[in-house]
Amino acid sequence: MKSAAKGLTSILSIIALGITLGAALSLPASPAFAGDDGNSKNVTEDDIVRALAPAQKKPLTRGLSIAPQADPAPNAAESKLIQSVRGRSTRSLSSTEREEIASVAKDKPNIDLEITFDYNSANISAKSMPSVQALGRALTSPDLKGSTFVVAGHTDAAGGETYNQDLSERRADSIKRYLVEKYSISATDLVTVGYGKSKLKNPSQPMAEVNRRVQVVNMENKTTASK
Repeated sequence: MKSAAKGLTSILSIIALGITLGAALSLPASPAFAGDDGNSKNVTEDDIVRALAPAQKKPLTRGLSIAPQADPAPNAAESKLIQSVRGRSTRSLSSTEREEIASVAKDKPNIDLEITFDYNSANISAKSMPSVQALGRALTSPDLKGSTFVVAGHTDAAGGETYNQDLSERRADSIKRYLVEKYSISATDLVTVGYGKSKLKNPSQPMAEVNRRVQVVNMENKTTASK
């Protein structure tokens, strides 16, 4: 009986070891970009260009000419809003303007890069720097160059409303400064806005690192910007 018990214990130990090793080998790498299917992958310049390209430049819609025309009234309102915030400092935006930007941005090409920051800081984390560099290359590509982009900063839920609002604005400014200095992107083409902890990416884990991020939105305003 003792021999049989020992044999069974050995078999179970081998099985458990195999399961543990299998799980360890299958763990994904730390992500920089969450795909539409919820799975994570490393962000590339092409990922960003595809996500931010205006609808008329996307392969599936390029040849279509029967799409209904958009209502000109909302477009005029959007253009007026974008023009009013272009070149403005992040801190100068009112809470109403921030929400108006968010309302317009939700229907625009966008990407959440999960650009993270050091805790309690506006310093871009070392592991996120490749994503910021990919963003810089993407925004200077022919498909995107010249558009107006919203760069929205977010924090996790630690700290008070005022503190987090300030931190999210500094984080958006940090990304803008890097893109302007390293990739010569026009500062007026980057509208920076902070949302503090009001728009958590993962509300079920309000302190999670993924909430300390920057979202980029293509406001598709080349015509207005060129006037």
